[in-house]
Amino acid sequence: MKVLTTVKALQHQLKQPDKSPVGLVPTMGALHEGHLSLMKNAAADCPVIVVSIYVNPTQFNDKDDLRNYPRNLEKDLGMLATVLREDDIVFTPDDKEIYPQKDTRVFDFGNLDKVMEALHRPGHFNGVAQVVSRLFEIVKPDMAYFGIKDFQQVAVVRELVRQSGSGIRIVPNPIVREADGLAMSSRNQLLDPARRKEAPVIYRTISAASRMLRKNDIPEIKDFVKKEIERSGNFVLEYFEIVDDIELIPLKRKTEMKDSSKYYGCIAVRAGRIRLIDNIRILLV
Repeated sequence: MKVLTTVKALQHQLKQPDKSPVGLVPTMGALHEGHLSLMKNAAADCPVIVVSIYVNPTQFNDKDDLRNYPRNLEKDLGMLATVLREDDIVFTPDDKEIYPQKDTRVFDFGNLDKVMEALHRPGHFNGVAQVVSRLFEIVKPDMAYFGIKDFQQVAVVRELVRQSGSGIRIVPNPIVREADGLAMSSRNQLLDPARRKEAPVIYRTISAASRMLRKNDIPEIKDFVKKEIERSGNFVLEYFEIVDDIELIPLKRKTEMKDSSKYYGCIAVRAGRIRLIDNIRILLV
């Protein structure tokens, strides 16, 4: 693999022949097996992939979260060396490479950036759109790979591509979980031991909730989720919503559900100063 730090060097490398289709895997580092699964899937489709490692400041509405976000480039590069090929590229830019000038663009994604994560992290998806569109501009990928743990982010990026008309194919990848069910996340390593031990309650609870529609309506399901998550006192529920996978409109009653749509239960939990998110498919039968 080649490790490059500048836009000029990256674009020069991508001008070499036989580099199509190009796959992009955007990351903020602190890599885990979930990230590596994205890269393996990308490598199966593309003769060359670009893995970016960049902690984007514009998507953090909490300065403490930005400051505390785990960073270990040396460890990340060691993990990448186990899955990337000779011609694959690791792009590790600094702020000036991504934002040579202050990015003042404001995006409008309709309902997608006004619910769930957007309500609790104001400006987050505008920052996501800024950095992802900038990476698309730099790399000009044919395909880009994202994990569906960040369910709302995938929907926003798809809308970004639609609005731009770039034609980039967005490839969603399944959630990768720890052996105890906790969705893999870079933030998991920031959990204190007691909360980490109890964190599988998140997946257990949304799994149970996904089976409750046969006998219960959505308000009852949401009450159940809140009680289960907060039972130990170590977690606080920020939200649990059942939404469709296109517009992400939270449902109030199960009578609003349509046979032609797909639905997901999306959750965000506070574990002290750490936020954990997850989601699960909700079946209508």
